[in-house]
Amino acid sequence: MPPATSMTPWSRRFKSLNDINSNHYMLFNSGTRWLAFRLDFMAATLTLFVSLFVVLSRNEDISPSLKGLALSYTIQLTGMLQYVVRQATEVEARFNSVERLQEYITGCKSEAPRHLEDACMPENWPTGGSIAFQNYKMRYRENTPIVLNGLDFIIRAGEKLGIVGRTGSGKSSLGVALFRLAEPAAGSILIDGVDISAIGLQDLRSKLSIIPQDPVLFVGTVRHNLDPFNSYSDKKIWVALERTYMKDSISKLEGHLQAQVLENGENFSVGERQLICMARALLRNSKIILLDEATASIDAETDAMIQTTIRDAFQDCTMLTIAHRINTVIHADRILVMDNGKVAELDTPDVLSQRSDSLFSSLLDAANSVSTSEAN
Repeated sequence: MPPATSMTPWSRRFKSLNDINSNHYMLFNSGTRWLAFRLDFMAATLTLFVSLFVVLSRNEDISPSLKGLALSYTIQLTGMLQYVVRQATEVEARFNSVERLQEYITGCKSEAPRHLEDACMPENWPTGGSIAFQNYKMRYRENTPIVLNGLDFIIRAGEKLGIVGRTGSGKSSLGVALFRLAEPAAGSILIDGVDISAIGLQDLRSKLSIIPQDPVLFVGTVRHNLDPFNSYSDKKIWVALERTYMKDSISKLEGHLQAQVLENGENFSVGERQLICMARALLRNSKIILLDEATASIDAETDAMIQTTIRDAFQDCTMLTIAHRINTVIHADRILVMDNGKVAELDTPDVLSQRSDSLFSSLLDAANSVSTSEAN
């Protein structure tokens, strides 16, 4: 084995995981041997007592045939006892899965229906993309704290809204609320006047697009990742790839759009995966786009190109950008500052930055000081 200093990170990771597995396997074998010894000891002790009873008892009390039968069954007890105990422990271990399935069946609440026949939803909804939060409250599970508390504001159609705030302020929870990953505890969200709680989940989520911070690709082809339901032509897919600067990279792959994508997109870099996710959102052409710091994994040059593409391609869309870096939303139409699940501030970047007592100004100053220290 090469010395530790020359081992690659993957080799060290494999060695560490192998050691952990060996430790647990040794403990399991040790426990099995301990149990087998105790069971054998119990069986041998019982055999000793039965043998003494057989030898010391008189033939007039117990016939010799019954004594022989008792000794025969007692000797067989050694193997049978271990087998029965092992089977009992196996049954108990296996029934843990049954208990979990039973809990999921009886205790877990399923999501809302995918489609509602009586839903009042206009054709080609949403046409504008305006979003209205009306005294909205949300918690992730019952008997847990409120994470969004009394949100009451309006996002205009086609508006570019930057969402900022400290860790735990409720930025990402807005996306959870918009996609109805958690149902509201009170209040409602209206998109173009339609209450999203009154329509099916599929009808809602098919009209929204999200570009996550961590790009998600699935095993299959490039085309399947871009258009899983075969709703668009190859020409439109190539146009989306060209607008996200991925056309040349995909053209060089064997099979082009039919090129294979490994699990989690391992045959693409993180930046390329993010670009493919952006091409997927471009292809759907939704009226409402949610960006969760979508360019965090892309270099500065590609980031600049993508920002230009976002401004051009999503010009007529309502775009909500959850920003972990304040500078990425400084050119948004308005800034929403979240604090403890509430709307702390909502105004244009210029107005908020000029107010020295605003929370946005403090976040902006902190971001600039970090950038200055990194540059030095």
